[in-house]
Amino acid sequence: MSKSYGCIVIGAGHAGIEAALAPARMGVATLMVNLSFDTIGQMSCNPAIGGVGKGQLVREVDILGGEMGLAADRCGIQFRQLNASKGQAVRSSRCQADREQYRLYMQRVVRAQAHLDFYAGEAVEIVVEAGVVRGLKMADGSIFISSMVIVTCGTFLNGRMHVGTRITPGGRIDEPPSISLAKNLQDLGFVLRNFKTGTPARLDGRTIDYTRLDRQDSDMPPIPFSFKTPCIPKEQKLLPCWITHTDERTHQIIRENFHLSPMYSGQIDATGVRYCPSIEDKLKKFPERPSHHVFLEPDGIETSIVYPNGVSTGLPESVQEAFMRTIPGLKKVSFVRYGYSIEHAVIYTEELTHGLESKRISGLFFAGQVNGTTGYEEAAVQGTIAGINAALKVQGKAPFHLRRDEAYVGVLIDDLITKGTNEPYRMFTSRVEYRLLVREDNTDRRLFGHAHRLGLMTDEQYSMIQRKYDRIEQGIVRLSQARVRPQVINPILEPLGSAPIKQSVPLGDILRRPLVTFEMIRGLDEELSVLSEDVALQIEYTVKYAGFIDRQKKEVEKFRHLENIHIPAGFVYQGISGLSREIQQKLEAARPVNLGQANRISGVTPAAISILMVAIKKYYGHSSEGRT
Repeated sequence: MSKSYGCIVIGAGHAGIEAALAPARMGVATLMVNLSFDTIGQMSCNPAIGGVGKGQLVREVDILGGEMGLAADRCGIQFRQLNASKGQAVRSSRCQADREQYRLYMQRVVRAQAHLDFYAGEAVEIVVEAGVVRGLKMADGSIFISSMVIVTCGTFLNGRMHVGTRITPGGRIDEPPSISLAKNLQDLGFVLRNFKTGTPARLDGRTIDYTRLDRQDSDMPPIPFSFKTPCIPKEQKLLPCWITHTDERTHQIIRENFHLSPMYSGQIDATGVRYCPSIEDKLKKFPERPSHHVFLEPDGIETSIVYPNGVSTGLPESVQEAFMRTIPGLKKVSFVRYGYSIEHAVIYTEELTHGLESKRISGLFFAGQVNGTTGYEEAAVQGTIAGINAALKVQGKAPFHLRRDEAYVGVLIDDLITKGTNEPYRMFTSRVEYRLLVREDNTDRRLFGHAHRLGLMTDEQYSMIQRKYDRIEQGIVRLSQARVRPQVINPILEPLGSAPIKQSVPLGDILRRPLVTFEMIRGLDEELSVLSEDVALQIEYTVKYAGFIDRQKKEVEKFRHLENIHIPAGFVYQGISGLSREIQQKLEAARPVNLGQANRISGVTPAAISILMVAIKKYYGHSSEGRT
C-alpha cells in the first residue's frame, strides 16, 4: 500500500504519542507506526509521572496541547508535591499512575484523534532523496509518502536486554528490537552509540509484609497536572506507597555477585544513568552507605503487582531473589517478573536544531531516548516540540523553540544540542539557571501565548488563563493599597517572633516578612479573601521574591543580546584570527544559530565570543544586531 501524510511518527511511547498528537491537533494529516496498537502508552519502567524537575516538563507538555498531564490526572492513584517545604522555584509534582489504565487512556486518545491514523508494523527505512525526507518503508513492503518523519523509537534501536550473563535482543520484554532502522540511520550518516538503562523486578504485593514498612499517603487535596483539570475527583481512588530499605545483608549478597552484573562483567559497554542508578551502581559509587531507600509503588487499583523503586538491577534471577528477600517486609516476597538491564543505540544530538530536526537531512526529526535522554517526561516534551516543528514545516511556517529563560524544555533541548551528553540525560531543577522565572506554578503564564498562536489552545482556554493573571495583578495592587492597623496584625506577628508594627502599613509589607504567608492575612481584606488558592500562591511568591525575580530578569536581559546576534548559515569559522583550532572545530560541528548558543558550547570561551562577534560584523559589513 502507499499513502501520503503530512507527518509520520515512528514509535508510540511517551515521545511518539505527543509527537503524533501535536501535528494532528494542528490540522496536519499524521500517521503513527508501531509494532502493535496494544503497546501505545506502555509504561516500560515505574508507573509514575513527574518528579523533581520533571513535573515542570509535564506542565509544559500540557500547556502546549499535549496529553500526558491529563492522562496522569485521570489515572493517578497517588499525588505528591516534592520539595513542598522549599521555595516555589524547586517544587515539582509527581503522581503514581495506574499502569494499565494509563495505557488504555492513551490508546483511546490516539484512536479518537482527528487527522491521526495508525499502522501496525515495523519501520525499516526512512526514504531520503538529495538530503530531503520523502517517506517511510515498512517491513511488509508498504510505503508511506511524507516529507516529515519523527523517530521516537525509545530503547528499541539495537536494543539488547541483560539478565546476568543472558542476553536477549529486544527493546522491552517480549518485544523485538529495531535493527533495520538502526542500520538505515547509519547508512544515512548518523553515528550511533550505546546508552544503558534498566528496571527492577515486579513483586506480588500479596506476599509483602506491610507491617514492617513505613506508609506514604497521597497529598490531600491532590494537585492536578493539567490546567484543564479543575480538581482530582473525590471518588478517584488513591493508594499509599510504602518505604523500606536495603541493609548490610543485602549489600553483601550483591557485592559477592558483582562479577555476574552485566555492567561490571564487561558484558555491557555502554554508559548508564547517573541519577537513576542500578543497585549495583549505588554500591560501587557509595560504598560507605549502610542502606538505600526502596519505595514500594503499586502498579494499579486492580492488580497486586508492586514496583520496588530503587533496586533496578541486571543481576541473575537467583541473586535478585536472594538480595530482595533480605529487605524488611520482603522476606517471603514472590516475583512476578525479574529486573533487567537494557542497552540501546542513541544519536549525537549536536546534529539537531532547536526544533529537534536533523541538520543533515531536511524533514527528519528525533525525540525521546534516541536523543540520549531518560524518563517519560523528557521524552514527552521532546515529542511535543518535534511534532510542533514538523507541523510548522508542513505549513511553511517558521520553526518554534523555547529559550532557557522560558521553559524547562528550552534548557533540556539547548543542553542536548549545544553540549551533547555523554550519559543518559535527566532533567533537574538545578540545571535551570533561571528557575525563579521558570516555575511549575507559572507554566501557563509562560507558554499560553505560544500555545494559542500555534492553534494548540482554544480561545476560551486562553481567556481563562488571561483572567487568572489579571486577578493576580489586581491582588498584588490590592496588597499595596490595603492597610492594616497594629491592633489587627500584631497578634498574628507576635507568635511568629516578627516585630510588631506601631502604625498602619500596607498588607504587602507584612507579606514580605519571613514566616508570614498569604493565608495568614487574606482574611483581613474582603477582596483578597475571595481569591482562589492557585492565585493566592502566585501572589505570595511574586511579592515575597520580587527583588530576586527582578534581579534574574536583569540577568536574562544582559545575555539576551547574544541570542539576537544571528550567525549566518554556512558561516566559515576556519581561519578566523584568534580562534583556536579546537574552538573552530567545535563551532563547525555544532553550527550554532546565534552567539547565545555559541556561548553555551563547552570550551567556547568569552574571548572567543568577542572575536566571533567582530567576525560576524565584518561578514555583514555593519552591526549584526539588526540581523535578528
